[in-house]
Formats: sequence, structure tokens, C-alpha cells
Amino acid sequence: MERMMSVQAVVLHSRPGDDAEPVADNFRLEEIHIADQVTKGQVKVRTLYLSVDPYMRCRMNEDTGANYLQPWQLSEPADGSGVGVVLESRQCNLCAGDFVTSMAWPWQSEAIMDGELLQKLDTHLVDGHLSYFLGAVGMPGLTALLGVKEKGHVTAGANQTMVVSGAAGACGSLAGQIGRLQGCSRVVGIAGTDEKCSVLVTELGFDDAVNYKKGNVEEDLRRCCPNGVDVYFDNVGGDISNIVISQMTPNSHIILCGQISQYNKNVPYPPPLPTETEAILTERKITRDRFIVLNYPEKHRPGILQLSQWVKDGKLKLLSCQ
Repeated sequence: MERMMSVQAVVLHSRPGDDAEPVADNFRLEEIHIADQVTKGQVKVRTLYLSVDPYMRCRMNEDTGANYLQPWQLSEPADGSGVGVVLESRQCNLCAGDFVTSMAWPWQSEAIMDGELLQKLDTHLVDGHLSYFLGAVGMPGLTALLGVKEKGHVTAGANQTMVVSGAAGACGSLAGQIGRLQGCSRVVGIAGTDEKCSVLVTELGFDDAVNYKKGNVEEDLRRCCPNGVDVYFDNVGGDISNIVISQMTPNSHIILCGQISQYNKNVPYPPPLPTETEAILTERKITRDRFIVLNYPEKHRPGILQLSQWVKDGKLKLLSCQ
């Protein structure tokens, strides 16, 4: 008889719908039974950390709207980026005790996974802080770094101003710092509370920050960016982005990383811009290229090494939640 084991799992209980906000009841925690047998090429792992990311809202729909994202299935465990430890292995490159990561990690306390989906981690890169592999020294860090380098056209000494929306998030908080490290002379963040704005300036080295839920965003942004915006790291889309674009300089650049404000709406990705905003892009020759970090696999390893070094040197600071 096949040996079974019981594990805790977070499964998708219901879909919120294309034009609705997700709620806790869309998920449920349950005990599931899986085969407790590791066959050739498989690895048994215990989960240590899971990453919950904005793009996952799209995976709650029947159609994700992106050909590189598969929808979660009802009554099945969710999955995403995770870090864990190997308990048992029949994969030649992994041994019990190894720390590993995967972008297809099931939301389970333990799992048996295909060893080809796992990447062994070098804990020295994060001085033992394994959660960093899901943050500054992981996909959010790579997204920020490669987004700035590949689409930002940052030139040291060019006196460029960068604006980051969603600036207090995992990716945005890093993007602003990396913009500075790459040569931007002024970095301004947009966030949703005074506390977040204060952290950006006092702890992460942003020059200024705008609370989009208070005051007049258009006026506040113009005050923070008197010479206009040369590089825009766009995490949110919507009205905020339209305001930023209206203040961008000729031949400037938008790093189209995410459109968080639109994820609860049934619109294509990237969402269409208002006619007047499209006109600004055309008249000022502003580039707005979609950026997908998965399209740069050959740059992931050197990027991780760079991020690790910046963190160790104190040049890249992490939010407390990371």
C-alpha cells in the first residue's frame, strides 16, 4: 500500500471575479494527504518561506491575461516563489539539509517536488537570511535591477530624476535605491501613507516622497521634481501614472514593471492609456516598454551576485518586512 502523509495547504476556495477585490474567504487552509514516497528525480522539502506577490491576483482568475502565467485551480494548493529545506532527495544534485528555492513552490507545509524545479541556494550570499532570496536577493531585486538597467537608460552624470510608484513595496523600494546607485541624481517615491513616505526618505535614501492619498499629487510631484521626470519606474498604472507621465521630459523612459491599480479590473495587460496620455508619449518621444524579468535568464546569476554585494556593503537597504 502506498504510504501517505498529511500536510497543511492553502488552496484556492473561490475566484473573486474579474472586477472585484480578493478577500480572505477566496482561500482556505486545509489538511491534505499526499504520497510520502520520493521517486527518482524527486525531492521532499519542508517549506520555510513563501512570497505573496501582486501578480498573483491575476492567477486567481480563470484567465490570467498573460501567456506566461497559469491560473490557480479551485480546491488545489496555490503556488509561487518559495524557499525551503531538503528533507529527502533522489535527485543527484541535492542532498538532505540543502536549502532550495523554486518559482513553483506549493503553498504546503511539506511537498514532494520535481528536483528540476529546484535551485540550490548559497546561504553565504545572504549571510544566512534565507528570506532575502524572496526579496532583495531574489526576484523582486532582479526585477528592480534589470528593469532599471535594461529599460531605464540611466546615465551617470546626466542629472536625471527618477520617480518610483509603489515605492514602499518590495520591488519599488529597491528600484529607487538602484536608480541612485546607477547614477540618478534625484529619486522621488510615491506611496500611500505618511509613514511609508518617511521611511523612503529617512531610511532608504530617497530625496523626497509623495503621499498620493493626501493633498494634490500633481502639485506635490511638480514640487519634488522641478526639472521634470526623466525615468519612471511604474508599478501601479492608473491615475497616478497619468500624472507622472504628464510631467515627463522629452526622450524620457518608462519602466513598465506592474499595474497594480488595475489588477482587480477586467482590462488587458498592459491596460490602455487615455488618449491625452498616449499623445504625450508620442509628442515627447517617451519610451514605455513592457518589462518581464523572465526574459533575461542569462542576467539572473550576475544580477543576484550584484544585489548580494550591495546588501552586504549596506548600499542596498531592506524594508523591515523583508
